[in-house]
Amino acid sequence: MEFKHYSVLLWECIDALNIKPDGIYIDGTLGMGGHSKEIVSRLTTGRLISIDRDERAIARAGERLKEYSDRLTLVHGNFRDLNSILNDFGIDKVDGMLFDLGVSSPQLDETERGFSYMSDAPLDMRMDESESLSAWFVVNKWPEEKLRRILYDFGEERYAPRIASAIVEKRQTKSIDTTLELVDVIKGAMPAAALREKQHPAKRSFQAIRIAVNDELEAISELMSCAADHLSPGGRLAVISFHSLEDRIIKNSFQSRERGCTCPREFPVCTCGFVQTLKSVTRKPILPSAKELDENPRSRSAKLRVAERV
Repeated sequence: MEFKHYSVLLWECIDALNIKPDGIYIDGTLGMGGHSKEIVSRLTTGRLISIDRDERAIARAGERLKEYSDRLTLVHGNFRDLNSILNDFGIDKVDGMLFDLGVSSPQLDETERGFSYMSDAPLDMRMDESESLSAWFVVNKWPEEKLRRILYDFGEERYAPRIASAIVEKRQTKSIDTTLELVDVIKGAMPAAALREKQHPAKRSFQAIRIAVNDELEAISELMSCAADHLSPGGRLAVISFHSLEDRIIKNSFQSRERGCTCPREFPVCTCGFVQTLKSVTRKPILPSAKELDENPRSRSAKLRVAERV
């Protein structure tokens, strides 16, 4: 299958990374390789390590980027394991890192992956298909209270109790096996006014289940706790998020690294020993241009935050 590819905030990311031809860079979310291509094409003696947990993405991007194989290394892995990945390559510091936290277009467009609420497919949603936990197991096996909690916490779904209850009631007679079966259950649990809203009624629930299946927020937290430590002075960290939960983790992480000392204000001297390690390049997140929004509506919720190692 041939996919139309549009790298979100591409030129803003390339600008933000301030790429040096001899630098070492990380693209922690390879996807279709659009960001990686623009990074690696600017390197001469430098090196790019591109990571993805989706083996299909590795294979596709490897073919697209084969002309750059002398300065590009592709890694099947999870960005949460950044420490061990860099250690495997004997690398301590890099000159820049980019992480695009969105679901890639192929994952949405390959209907059999089960990410989309717009077409029928088996309930799956695994970014890494070698993992065992799938959306089917979450929907059909997790207890009602756990379902309610992820729908509310990860999807910010105000009808989480009604939807969780409807899922449990439905699966008592027959398992919920496909995406559109789940959409029907979600719609049936929501009031008529909610069904008339502009946003698809299943969007928040599908987001929540996908996050739970792939442990996304925990992975982002682990990444943000260590990424800055692997930047050389002046190195840039660029992160694209697509919903408020992700953006909050990134924003708070940047702010904590910018503040430095965590001692209470009334302490006469610093005793924590924590120093400032990052400074934000822009105070507010960078948003897609009107032109990009017109060409790629999927980018409408994207936010790019950039910080520099001090």
